Amino acid sequence: MIDTLVVGGRRLELARATETDVPALVALLADDPLGAHRESSELTSYVAAFREIDADANQLLLAVRDEDGKIVGTLQLTLIPGLSRGGAKRLQIEGVRIGSRARGLGLGSALFAWAHEYGRQRGARIAQLTSDKTRADAHRFYERLGYEATHEGFKLAL
Repeated sequence: MIDTLVVGGRRLELARATETDVPALVALLADDPLGAHRESSELTSYVAAFREIDADANQLLLAVRDEDGKIVGTLQLTLIPGLSRGGAKRLQIEGVRIGSRARGLGLGSALFAWAHEYGRQRGARIAQLTSDKTRADAHRFYERLGYEATHEGFKLAL
């Protein structure tokens, strides 16, 4: 276990995800309108990706467990060293999901506060994330946390 959060009167444990967590993490990723169409029930590629993430010291794939040990949230943090902004290290936040069992507690806000501190302690000077243009609720949430939509993102499938 890495840390504990008490949110909405519930005690939630934050831990580095393990390979046995992959099915539950994929289920969280698939449990929304976008994920339902882009995630797969075939876990081979997810396990391979997990192993690569887990072997990289600049990556943290977090599993958030409730009092029953069930995974109710996840996010992936990546520390990115860079030359721009005076050599600033960035904290990239990806794959944020809160399961229905834990929505409405304030877990998202608490998890982001924790992630920001994680980044600060490791020398990150800026936190960044991307969010699909259709996720209006997520955009409002990020703005409430102080994020600004400062860039236009581009992607190219390879």
